[in-house]
Amino acid sequence: MKLRETTLNMKVNGLAGKALEKSSDDIWPELSAIGDDHQSANLETPMREGAFDISTDEKIDLIEEKFADILTILGMDLQDDSLRGTPRRVAKMYVNEIFQGLNPDNKPTAKLFDNKYRYNQMLVEKNINVHSYCEHHLVPILGKAHVAYISSGKVIGLSKINRIVRYFAKRPQVQERLTEQIAAELKKVLETEHVAVIIDAEHMCVATRGIEDTGSSTITTHYSGKFLEESYRNEYLKHIS
Repeated sequence: MKLRETTLNMKVNGLAGKALEKSSDDIWPELSAIGDDHQSANLETPMREGAFDISTDEKIDLIEEKFADILTILGMDLQDDSLRGTPRRVAKMYVNEIFQGLNPDNKPTAKLFDNKYRYNQMLVEKNINVHSYCEHHLVPILGKAHVAYISSGKVIGLSKINRIVRYFAKRPQVQERLTEQIAAELKKVLETEHVAVIIDAEHMCVATRGIEDTGSSTITTHYSGKFLEESYRNEYLKHIS
């Protein structure tokens, strides 16, 4: 075993402790009972302690090694020209692209501006792209987010709304949690309770495996503040319809 590989494995073993030496049944005896219907009640994405004690480069190296093992177990020939670089490509994609929202260093900073125009109606931004991944099977969730807020005296640059949606989407997710995380961040950043979020998305875990239903989508909603009132909610729904 190479020195670098040994060092990385020691770091992972130090972070995860003896758990890595046990089977999943030993560590989580209730895991098989949770199944696909498991939903976390916590608004935070489940993260282990010490999740960022390993550098980005080290994570890529480790994922490359483990994904090569997976492909080999599946029977793929990694000496083939087409497959030789696949484990590295997947590792870089996981860390730097599709799961970049796990790293708080990538969280967008949102600058507030005074509402000089005294605009006191709802602001709606609709059809924001949502590209996320189901945390149960790690396959895509693809859809649109529709976001609205009513200013409490401050406004935010429009692109920051897109960046907030993107940040929380770029991680393993369940759509319900994603909706609530976006709403909570907007309320915190905008210093207002008047926030509405709707996500309409297709889940590839439904479309490409299991039931293989390609015609369905999932809608989740969050209403708070004035959007709990029927008149505001109906206006918002009219704008995004």
